[in-house]
Amino acid sequence: MPLAKTMLFAALIAWGIASPVRAAEVVALPRKAPPSPGRDETYAGVTVLYDAIRDGAGNRLRLIATHPNRPNLRFPVILVVGWLSCDTVEARAGTTDATQLMLRSMASLPGFATVRLEKAGVGDSEGNCGKTDFKSELAAYQQAFRHLSSYAFVDTSAIFLFGISNGGGFAPLVADGAAVKGYVIDGGWIKTWYEHMLEMERRRLSLTGHRPDEINSLMKSVESLYSAYLLEQKSPSEIFSGRPDLKSLWQGDSNQQYGRPTSYYQQLQELDLMAAWSAVRVPVLAMHGEYDWIMSDGDFRLLAEIVNRNSPGAAESIELVHTGHTFEHYDSLRNAFAGESGPFDDSIAQRVGDWFRRHR
Repeated sequence: MPLAKTMLFAALIAWGIASPVRAAEVVALPRKAPPSPGRDETYAGVTVLYDAIRDGAGNRLRLIATHPNRPNLRFPVILVVGWLSCDTVEARAGTTDATQLMLRSMASLPGFATVRLEKAGVGDSEGNCGKTDFKSELAAYQQAFRHLSSYAFVDTSAIFLFGISNGGGFAPLVADGAAVKGYVIDGGWIKTWYEHMLEMERRRLSLTGHRPDEINSLMKSVESLYSAYLLEQKSPSEIFSGRPDLKSLWQGDSNQQYGRPTSYYQQLQELDLMAAWSAVRVPVLAMHGEYDWIMSDGDFRLLAEIVNRNSPGAAESIELVHTGHTFEHYDSLRNAFAGESGPFDDSIAQRVGDWFRRHR
């Protein structure tokens, strides 16, 4: 095993998330509402399977799997590693959501299977997404990865990971040391979460209308907040008790940020994603939207450079024009910040599909 991968696997064990492969457990999970026309996903020539796994807390989590209607064949599989928010991965017909349209496009990709994990408390899944920390969420994705081997329609020698947003950063951890065929990521990150937040907050201050001569001064307060929160691992309430002036910079209550518990982000800060990506030696497509104000485009170039040191030419970093954080189409950065999107650009889905076909 190469040194970088050995170090990564050792780090995962020390962090308490690496675990051996186990036989798949049969888990039944009913739909939360009775079946009705249009409720379940449907695609021409594709079987949709509503499956489930059980997480470390005992919650049953929904898996949505798709594969071509061709019996007794095994297909390359795309496992989706999802975003930070507690939004569903279901993608019913008629949706106008850009990410769901991308997921539908992947489910319709000829000759491929797909698998998506619904977070705890989202959709049919049991549990509470707003109280689930990152270590628990990552362990569930790793369980979903291991579960792929239980599917008769999956070619386990051709597993692709499709990381979106936060999942685009930690996707290499999901395989837990197992071989994968390649990665497609969009809107991810690779530096520390502390650095990510400082870069994002600087952009946010500019987009909310602060003058250039104000921003560096405001960033000193941002640095104080996130140094205490992420580097010193203090709770927001503890921080604000000593620095009430920092509370105006916080988005959320004292126990959550962006709908997730504060422990989630403190655990993200513990990750070394540059080390994780340094162990990758397979093809990678790293995409960043031109108008993505949340993630930094430099992370994608850095990611491609790291992988290409291992396997020259294996990684490609591209900018998606007129595109936001997760496949939305925008006319400007201001519109992206305001969430004023236009119709989905299907050419992006075609580009991603072409990459998968070339590397199958």
